[in-house]
Amino acid sequence: MALPALLPLLPLLLVRAATPPEPVPVPGPVPIDPPLPAQPPDALFAAGAEAYTRGDWPAVVLQMERALRARAAVRSRLVRCRLRCANATAGPAEGAEPQPDPVLRDLLFFRGLLRRAACLRGCGPAAPSRYRLGEELDREFSKRSPYNYLQVAYFKMNRPAQAAAAAHTFFMANPGHQEMRQNLEYYQAMAGVREDDFTDLEAKPHLSEFRLGVRFYTEEQPAAAILHLEKALEEYFVADAECRALCEGPYDYEGYNYLEYNADLFQAITDHYMQVLSCKQGCVTELASQPGREKPLEDFLPSHFNYLQFAYYNNGNYEKAIECAKTYLLFFPNDEVMNQNLAYYTAVLGENLAGPIQPREEIQAYRQRSLMEKELLFFSYDVFGIPFVDPDTWTPEEVIPKRLREKQKVERETAARISEEIGNLMKEIETLVEEKAKESADMSKFIREGGPLVYEGASVTMNSKTLNGSQRVVVDGVLSAEECRELQRLTNAAASAGDGYRGKTSPHTPSETFYGVTVLKALKLGQEGKVPLQSAYLYYNVTEKVRHMMESYFRLEVPLHFSYSHLVCRTAIDEKQEGRSDNSHEVHVDNCILNAEALVCVKEPPAYTFRDYSAILYLNGDFEGGAFYFTELDAKTETAEVQPQCGRAVGFSSGSENPHGVKAVTKGQRCAIALWFTLDPRHSERERVQADDLVKMLFGTEEGDLLRETELEQEPPAAVTVGKDEL
Repeated sequence: MALPALLPLLPLLLVRAATPPEPVPVPGPVPIDPPLPAQPPDALFAAGAEAYTRGDWPAVVLQMERALRARAAVRSRLVRCRLRCANATAGPAEGAEPQPDPVLRDLLFFRGLLRRAACLRGCGPAAPSRYRLGEELDREFSKRSPYNYLQVAYFKMNRPAQAAAAAHTFFMANPGHQEMRQNLEYYQAMAGVREDDFTDLEAKPHLSEFRLGVRFYTEEQPAAAILHLEKALEEYFVADAECRALCEGPYDYEGYNYLEYNADLFQAITDHYMQVLSCKQGCVTELASQPGREKPLEDFLPSHFNYLQFAYYNNGNYEKAIECAKTYLLFFPNDEVMNQNLAYYTAVLGENLAGPIQPREEIQAYRQRSLMEKELLFFSYDVFGIPFVDPDTWTPEEVIPKRLREKQKVERETAARISEEIGNLMKEIETLVEEKAKESADMSKFIREGGPLVYEGASVTMNSKTLNGSQRVVVDGVLSAEECRELQRLTNAAASAGDGYRGKTSPHTPSETFYGVTVLKALKLGQEGKVPLQSAYLYYNVTEKVRHMMESYFRLEVPLHFSYSHLVCRTAIDEKQEGRSDNSHEVHVDNCILNAEALVCVKEPPAYTFRDYSAILYLNGDFEGGAFYFTELDAKTETAEVQPQCGRAVGFSSGSENPHGVKAVTKGQRCAIALWFTLDPRHSERERVQADDLVKMLFGTEEGDLLRETELEQEPPAAVTVGKDEL
């Protein structure tokens, strides 16, 4: 309901005190809290970061873990103290006793306020500023940066299980972090790392229990779903109390200059209290937010009761089903489906038994408190212009003052109109820019292509023009027939020695088997005597040869770095060819997610957005099918086809200008070296660095005619990022 326009502000914002009781000692915190850590979290974090720079990995682990524990201890102590002081200094509810004379009312309120402040004063250490994190460092903890340091340190200490847990914990909050994605895939392939090692060490209990409850609900296990959803509610209110307590911090002056802020007593109280209330309302969003996800779970708290009412029904507990349905209807009283469910449960149980069942008391109290806070916040928005964004969709319209509702409606309509106009204008501009850019890019690419191949015997047989596209080339004569046979033997020998495709022998189509070996794996097998070492060395040198040819032919001004290399063979399974209609590898783009229906390619994770150029070097042509082909963005209109043969290489840029696929191998075995390159050294393949070092050790730099200089980085090896982009 809307508030009267001229209610006195202080009684509106603050609970009135009753007649003064007898003086009592100032309440203080009961000494049950654990002691504060000897060092504050910021000092421990700084010590861990410093240890990282000097490569002292045990010290990194020690200091970063201490920093995490210290931050948790400081926050826990602060929350418990604020909650205890709030309870210890709470006065009687409004209306419980006769109201005091207006002259005394403010004094009584401030007496309670002073007592609470005195209680809170005893919560912290003698120098509390030591334990107050700055904004920048608090963001580092929020981004889980300590776990980034920890995963490197654990890896360096040969503790892969702990490294995997730390990497997973960091990645959950930073899903766009490409190098961590690669590291996780590397850990997955490591011996001694189990599936349950990939755990979120910072998981919120209420979200974990909720996900478990929903999982059991979808699996039609109502008893287990009820257990976890009820536990999720219990943990939710614990987290809610903690979140709200942490809102009661110092005033954030935001746009104000601290020295120029000159609000009077009641305006200053209003400004600060509304900021605290807005933060407390924001806990709805905070508790519904999942790490790494942009949007929170909508209507998170009410949804618990939506799941529970049906789970209790399936479990035969109609009393609880009715209770949860009525609780859900507190938030959405006009929900047609829930009202139908309630009517059904009531009919089955009987009106005499169903009627007395009430919504859960704690939810009624939660809703009442939330609505009162919203009334105050909307009132301050309307009268004082203090912005407030309601986090809930269930708020009744009457809570918002009429004038503010009308204002918001006009603002929404205006914003929608402006947004539409801007959108139309941007589309026109984008179309013009794209047309001009395409013209310019096409011309520049044709002009820039055609550099020397730098190796004798290699020759261009098809260029972008003959391939009906841009940044495309086919080169023959890259390998001799004997080199092709040697590398094909290496693939089969290495595959039989154990390097498959993460245990999946048919990852792209059930009609073919797929085996491969990376450069580093081949060199290690050669070192162990399981494959010919010279064959592995040939593989290494051939990949360098292709890299140099790509740099020279496309006239690149900066060097290419290996993103990933894989020597692979696809073999047709004879008994699975009849009636086959799929490809060996469906049409895709190497650095973006192709949406053929919309004719767009979205350059965002999980695509390997850092890849710039791709190449395939074929080892044979004595098989049926398996042609490589380019298409338009629709993935259907074929623009060019290349038949594999020994020593033939196809090179092209990795972007949306070059969608491509591989037709079905219907008989025999098709072998090739697939390579991806990046212009960004930050995304160069970590395995390649190890391969370079191994070649130097095994052959010496004077024999490595195609070696490149690299710096060994103090990071875990990147993962074998294979999968949907194999060619």
